[in-house]
Amino acid sequence: MQHTSHLEISKSAYRRNIKFLQKQLGNETVISSVVKGNAYGHGIENIVPIAEATGIRHFSTFSSDEAFKVYNSISKGSQIMIMGMVHNKDLEWIIQRDISFYVFEFDRLMAAIKASKKVGKKAKVHIEVETGFHRTGFEWNEKEFLLDIVEEHAEYLELIGLCTHYAGAESIANYVRVKNQIKRYLEFKDWFNQKGVHFPIYHTACSAASLSYPETIMDMVRIGIAQYGFWPSQETYMSKFKQLAENRKNPLKRLITWKSVIMSIKEVEIGDFIGYGNTYMAPRHMKVAMVPVGYCHGFSRMLSNLGKVLIQGKMISVVGNVTMNSITVDVTDLKEVKKGEEVVIIGKQKSSEITVASFSESTQQVNYELLTRLPQEIPRRIVY
Repeated sequence: MQHTSHLEISKSAYRRNIKFLQKQLGNETVISSVVKGNAYGHGIENIVPIAEATGIRHFSTFSSDEAFKVYNSISKGSQIMIMGMVHNKDLEWIIQRDISFYVFEFDRLMAAIKASKKVGKKAKVHIEVETGFHRTGFEWNEKEFLLDIVEEHAEYLELIGLCTHYAGAESIANYVRVKNQIKRYLEFKDWFNQKGVHFPIYHTACSAASLSYPETIMDMVRIGIAQYGFWPSQETYMSKFKQLAENRKNPLKRLITWKSVIMSIKEVEIGDFIGYGNTYMAPRHMKVAMVPVGYCHGFSRMLSNLGKVLIQGKMISVVGNVTMNSITVDVTDLKEVKKGEEVVIIGKQKSSEITVASFSESTQQVNYELLTRLPQEIPRRIVY
């Protein structure tokens, strides 16, 4: 059965984004493709093979269930890292499959040692340290006890990385805080080195940090939103603006396009109300079209009488309230509009475009929120 809308995922846009990012990072720095949140709404099973085709061989997830999806999508030789939630009962499965994971508390550390003993294989761990984010990470005053446990159980632990996460590297308002975090991380690094503990991979940077704070680019960076064609913030883009090509074109290209079709068309007389309630009264004799996309699909109810779509390359207004499964749009001024005609919700049609940024700003969401709220049930189609 055909769904009411679909998403198109561009392979060429992804390849272009990775090429730009690798140039910014340097060839020696490994890009870990962050695919949490169903690959930021693009679909883990879609992004993993596209990423591997560009040479990506490392993937970061938030949780063990996401790691399971990645594991079932990767080719031989690609690595998986879990940055957040791991149920202790999942550790045996994770360790057996050489999946690495963050350790940021003693409970998980001891559970990893226990699971390693049971399966007879070392746990691949990344030690996350607290540098000022105050969410997860070992505190400075816990470092001696941490090292004692790590050294005592060295036969069960393989130290893969030393990591941290920055508290809002996408905003200049957090500049001092981020700078202090960088300093604290380097203090942790130096302390471990003095104790004879050296990690194969040092990594701290997300998309925003790697683009705005070059000193955070280390052995590996964890690239999320940027690989999908979005700057972490307008500030991040502006900070790189002068360094971009002379034509000042945005080097990051959106992967995703959201399309539907016209479900039906009808005439509405002047003075009639359209849809639920009385939020929109027809100011003239109108022709309106129903599009089978509503708030259950991610088209926010806040876009009632405000949202736009593209039909025949023209910007068309939503009239009336957005409902669970549909919107009504004003097609009065279009010529020969037909049932089944293409409707672009996000993307380009002829010379007009509705960006994710413009769509999300109208709903008071950030790009991240809009993308990850797109239901998994909407089919994703891979295009060139």
